[in-house]
Amino acid sequence: MDSVQDNQHKDKIHRTLYGEGGLAEVRNVVAVGSSKGGVGKSTVCLHLAASLADSGYKVGVLDADMFGPSIPLMTGVQGESITSENDQLVPVKACGLSLMSMGFVAGRNAPVMWRGPLLAQALRQFLDQVVWGDLDFLLVDLPPGTGDIPLSLCQSIALSGALIVTTPQNVAIEDVSRGIAMFGKVEVEILGIIENMSYYNCEKCNKRHQIFGEGGALSISKQLGVNFYGNLPLSLSLRKAGDEGRPLIGGEEEGKLFKLLGEKLINSLSSIGT
Repeated sequence: MDSVQDNQHKDKIHRTLYGEGGLAEVRNVVAVGSSKGGVGKSTVCLHLAASLADSGYKVGVLDADMFGPSIPLMTGVQGESITSENDQLVPVKACGLSLMSMGFVAGRNAPVMWRGPLLAQALRQFLDQVVWGDLDFLLVDLPPGTGDIPLSLCQSIALSGALIVTTPQNVAIEDVSRGIAMFGKVEVEILGIIENMSYYNCEKCNKRHQIFGEGGALSISKQLGVNFYGNLPLSLSLRKAGDEGRPLIGGEEEGKLFKLLGEKLINSLSSIGT
C-alpha cells in the first residue's frame, strides 16, 4: 500500500473518540473474541495486527486473556517486563507492534490467581494507564467465553466493533451464537466472523481436507446477517510462527490471507464511518 492509498484509508477509518487517558490517541479499538477456547483466536489476533502494521498502520495489541496470556510468547518477548513513565505503563515493542499483557506483569509461567473484580481492575489499568500513544488500531485479544473480561471491556469503552473467531465444527458454531448475542446485548457491532482451521492442505496427496467439518462459519454468518471474512487453514507454518515468536507476514499463503483479512477490517470500519 503506497502512502497516498494509506492516507485515504486512514481518512475513512471510523474514529472512536476517547476524550482522555491512555486511549486518547487511539482511533479504533477492536475486540477479537470467541466464546470457545482452542480456536486459535490469539494467533488470528496477532497475525492480523502484524499484517496491518506491515501495511503501514500503527497497531497495538492488548492481551486481555489474564489467565492464559500468549501474546508475549508469540512475539518472542516472553522474558520482557513492563516499565513505567510518569506513573503510566509503557507498552513493550515487538514485531512492529505496541504490546501489553498480564504476561509482562506476572512473569513467565507465573499463575494469575485472581477473582473477577481484580481482573476487571487490571483490564481498566491496561486501558487507562498505558501510554498507547498514536494508534490506528488497538486489537484486544479476549479470553474465551462471555465472562468478566469481555463484559468489562464492552462496558468500559466504546469499541469500534468485534471480530469473532471460530472453527467449523458444530460445538464451536453454537458458542459463536452465544458470543454474538453477548456483544449484541452490550451494543457492540460484529464486524465479521473468521473461520480458523477450516482445512488442511496435504502436501503428500495434494488435496485439501476439511478435518473439522465444512461451511459452519459461513452458514451462521448468513443466518445472523454478519459479514463472513473468510477461511484460514490448519497450518504448520502458523504453529511454528507462534512457537518461535515471529508472525508470518506476506509471502506464504497464510500471510496473504491475513492481508486480505486486514483489508476487510478496514473496509468494515470505513463503512461505519461514512
